[in-house]
Amino acid sequence: MRDPDEFDQFYKDVRTRLLLLTYCLTGDLPSSRAAVRDAFVVTWHHWRKVSRLEDPEAWTRARACSHAQRRHTAKLWHREKGLDPEVKTTLDALGKLPVTQRRVLLLSELSTASLAELSREVGLPRTEAERALQTATAQFALLREIPTTSIRTVLDPVRAHVEDSTWSRATIIRRAGAARRRTHTVVGVAASVAALVLTGTLVTDAAGVRPTLSGERMEAADRPEPSAEPTPEPIDLPEEAMLTAEQVAQHVPGKDWTVTSTDDNTAGDGLVMPCQDERYADPKGPAALVRTFDPQAPKPTVTTLQTSQASESTKAASRSYATMLDWFAGCSDDRAQLLQTRSVDGVGDEAMVLSLRLWDEPTSAVVVGVARTGQFTTATMTRITGKDDPGLVPSAKLLGAAISDLCTLPEAGSCPTGRTSMRKVPPVPVADVPAILAEVDLPPVTGVDQPWVGTEPRQAKDNVAATGCDQADFSAMTNDVTRTFLIPKAKLADQFGLTETLGSLPEAKAAAFVADVRDKLAKCSQRQMGTQVERVRHLDGKHLDVSVWHLTTEVTDKLTVSFWMGIVRDGTSIAQVGFVPDKSVGMSSDAFNALVGRALARLDAMPPPKSG
Repeated sequence: MRDPDEFDQFYKDVRTRLLLLTYCLTGDLPSSRAAVRDAFVVTWHHWRKVSRLEDPEAWTRARACSHAQRRHTAKLWHREKGLDPEVKTTLDALGKLPVTQRRVLLLSELSTASLAELSREVGLPRTEAERALQTATAQFALLREIPTTSIRTVLDPVRAHVEDSTWSRATIIRRAGAARRRTHTVVGVAASVAALVLTGTLVTDAAGVRPTLSGERMEAADRPEPSAEPTPEPIDLPEEAMLTAEQVAQHVPGKDWTVTSTDDNTAGDGLVMPCQDERYADPKGPAALVRTFDPQAPKPTVTTLQTSQASESTKAASRSYATMLDWFAGCSDDRAQLLQTRSVDGVGDEAMVLSLRLWDEPTSAVVVGVARTGQFTTATMTRITGKDDPGLVPSAKLLGAAISDLCTLPEAGSCPTGRTSMRKVPPVPVADVPAILAEVDLPPVTGVDQPWVGTEPRQAKDNVAATGCDQADFSAMTNDVTRTFLIPKAKLADQFGLTETLGSLPEAKAAAFVADVRDKLAKCSQRQMGTQVERVRHLDGKHLDVSVWHLTTEVTDKLTVSFWMGIVRDGTSIAQVGFVPDKSVGMSSDAFNALVGRALARLDAMPPPKSG
């Protein structure tokens, strides 16, 4: 039996302690009061099981703290006016502590939790929790200018400040908890029925209409037996966990930013960003939100968007993260070019920022950040029309802000460390052969507004990337493969195209192979009349080689053929890139050099040479 009297007494005994704790944790009294109320609603939902626990207060306290941190969105530490100076000084000192240290300190001072229980509650190993408590105690005492033994004393005026709070009657809390229980039961039944009829339907719960991202449901016979522990709460992705207009304004050019829409992305085709291939990165995820922002300019040239998804497990969220990365790293939009890829350290569990240029009119620059914290994956996208670029650093900071909001949720993982940094990394492999160039790597050519199309990679029996000077043969190598890129919708000469050929050799032989190509190119002008060879780039190292040439050959008195060729080596891996332009349809020296650099970067995914 669920004993209402026992719960009502528990509610009266515990609520003020939890309000004091959450208020000191967030500095936001209204949000803390609502969070404590919500925690008790959930507690009554699970009261039959929670009441059997050794410490029901700890169970409710953990949810109150999570709800309070999630609800608190104030940029200032506290917003109340007319506070008692003692209370204000204490809150100011608490606000200067990192949130983990602040929570550890408050649990130590305002609860009966042991150090072991405290460490479990904040998700830290015991030794780290002990260090955090020592640091927080010393730092708070210094900020408050008191001895460490007087911390509880300076919290007493804060307790007096919250003791006068008005509370909902216990009967109202129990009614809300009962309604929550009924709603979850109805939702479960509705979802099971829907799974027999169709997939991808919508389910209505007390919070409104939300998507079920998959129609799959467990049959009754397959459901696990009820556990003695409380039933896990459904994963929630509240709108409060999304970026605000103020956060966008800090990192994105423009002014007067506003939120234009926030929805679950069930309308239309669901493709809200460039390069996005599917509605959801995790089709089986329980929740998703998309939020768009507008700078309110007469003719806005910049747009910003955030999309977030919850997954049922960390493993599923990791797959969702990889899927989102693939959307942008291998962008399938016509004439999209991947420019840079950066790994972002100190933001969630994993994070990357990618910049692209979309060459279709009107041309635009896009920077996308993708990150994961626990069971939540998010992407932030900023797009600027014209020649301007959103910048990698502001975009990384915007991504960090997005993760800061999500990491307060119960199913989240790591929060930003405050020491965010970026590292240049090889592009994410996207082609069937991971080490080979893809369409997204290729720059546009002059005078053509049609997309590149690559042939299927095949074994390198012939090497079209070679010049007549070097005639490099990759067929004796291992991992040998070649691929050609054309623009079939453009009316260009038959010889126009770009080809890359790859192969692997033991490192000494690979270095000798590249050296031989260089030697042949250096002597070609003397050996082949009418051929001019200009070396435009050269890097010769122990493990790394890069060379680029521009060749012109007089075929007849009226016909001269131009040719770009580059060869690169990364240890045991070699790539040769050749490009034949057509009259005025070509690419600049800088563009071809950058493309050869991309070929070198992709060699990071090349397997070692096969033995035997």
